Amino acid sequence: MAAGNNAALTNGSGLGSMSQMGNKLLLVAGAAAVIAVMAVFWLWSQQPDYRVLFSNYSDKDGGSIVAALEKMNVPYKFSDSGTAILVPAAQVHQARLKLASDGLPKGGNIGFEILENQKFGVSQFVEQVNFQRALEGELERSIQSIGAVEVARIHLAIPKASVFVRDQQKPTASVLLNLRAGRSLDVQQVGAVVHLVASSVPDLPAANVTVVDQNGNLLSDTSKKMGANNLDPTQIKYIDDIQQSIVKRVESIITPIVGAKNVRAEASAEIDFSNVEQAAETYKPNQKPDDITIRSLQSNESNTSSGGAATGVPGALSNQPPAAATAPIVAPPAVGATPAATAAAEPVNSQKNMTTNYEVDKTVRYVQQGMGGIKRLNVAVVVNNMPVIDKKGKTTYRPLTAAEKTQINDLAQQAMGFSKERGDSLTVVNSSFAGEPVEILPDVPLWKNPEVIEYGKDALRFIVGIVVLLMVYKKALSPVLRKLMAGTPKLLKAPEDDEDAVVSLSGEQAKLPKNSSYEQSLEAAKQLAKDNPRMVASVVANWTSGNE
Repeated sequence: MAAGNNAALTNGSGLGSMSQMGNKLLLVAGAAAVIAVMAVFWLWSQQPDYRVLFSNYSDKDGGSIVAALEKMNVPYKFSDSGTAILVPAAQVHQARLKLASDGLPKGGNIGFEILENQKFGVSQFVEQVNFQRALEGELERSIQSIGAVEVARIHLAIPKASVFVRDQQKPTASVLLNLRAGRSLDVQQVGAVVHLVASSVPDLPAANVTVVDQNGNLLSDTSKKMGANNLDPTQIKYIDDIQQSIVKRVESIITPIVGAKNVRAEASAEIDFSNVEQAAETYKPNQKPDDITIRSLQSNESNTSSGGAATGVPGALSNQPPAAATAPIVAPPAVGATPAATAAAEPVNSQKNMTTNYEVDKTVRYVQQGMGGIKRLNVAVVVNNMPVIDKKGKTTYRPLTAAEKTQINDLAQQAMGFSKERGDSLTVVNSSFAGEPVEILPDVPLWKNPEVIEYGKDALRFIVGIVVLLMVYKKALSPVLRKLMAGTPKLLKAPEDDEDAVVSLSGEQAKLPKNSSYEQSLEAAKQLAKDNPRMVASVVANWTSGNE
């Protein structure tokens, strides 16, 4: 009987140990599932923030960059549009430096590195083509370094050299610029691109370089430099620079007197951009005796008299004796006059000529006036009331006195270079400045604040993880634990000599009497089968399955 009880207890103990082992396996599996779910949600909540590594790359550069990132074990992904490669924000700069050391991205332009892989036995034509491709690629890289240029394409047309001068042709170049969004190139920048290309190709004149943007606009057309107002953009910039310079000088000289932000000035300059060359030759009479200059002087003097000298027509008639005297035609000589005195009184002819030549007063003037001269300046200055600080530290404002206005007016004239002959004008007005309105920015709602949005995303991830873990615990782990606790035998131990044998399976207990015989044990088993057939069926099933 005791042997039977021991056998029954042994079978119950084996069955309970196997059941405990299965329950432990289920418990370990449930715990592993919970840990796996927790790990997945932890990794999801700790997903790194991806930033742009490179964008707008060529397909060849994209493949090289991806291969290098895989070699460096750097996670990456593509943007939604597929035009950018994203990597974790903490690894952006490190990845860029490592890729730059490998020469990535190359930008799709082939430079002089193409000459490093020259094959043996290539023809001269292939060498020339490779050199031209390399030169174009290097120029593209140089132009792309300009901030406003995103992509550049250059086409060079280099004619074949000829030994005959009449057959020589100048090379030409075409430049296509793809500018960044919202950016443009001014005339100076376009000229810089033209001269950069012209200086890189031998015998290439700047006039043979054509620059076009992505919209098809011809940027290097010099015939369209003049606007509708016949002003070059550089001239407009020159006028603006002069006006800003005058304003800066006027404000800087008045600011120490009235204080910062208490003076405003504006200037309007009329600039003469005409290029004038003038030659003048002026003649005028010499009005002042001191300015008279004698060039030449000629004097001629002659005297003629009819005294005792022979007169008349020479010949036979003059040698004949005089005729008989007749009545005198002239009056007789005065009483007491001598013949000599009568002869001396005969008339004498005298002639004097003088010619004086003076220098002509002539003025020759040649004037060449350069363009960009100032024709007139108009400056307006507004000065705020003078700030006054009392003993309590309170600031008040008072109007300027007449002396202060005069002082400011004189300083402004000196600073602007006032010229009365040129017709400049200066106006100084003292007035109280209106207070600057304080811009009140509307409060940004919490759901629109970027920082709050980021914090909300992190908190949402954490909350979702906690909720999922609780649901997994309640829906999956907790029922398993309850079932294990309910199906575990509460008591399974061998009988002792001084107490009844106890058999417990699936929570049901049955006591066997102490020192019972085989018949008593059999009767107790029958009674147990009647009272609890489910337990007996379970025991028999375990026996038949080999779990003894």
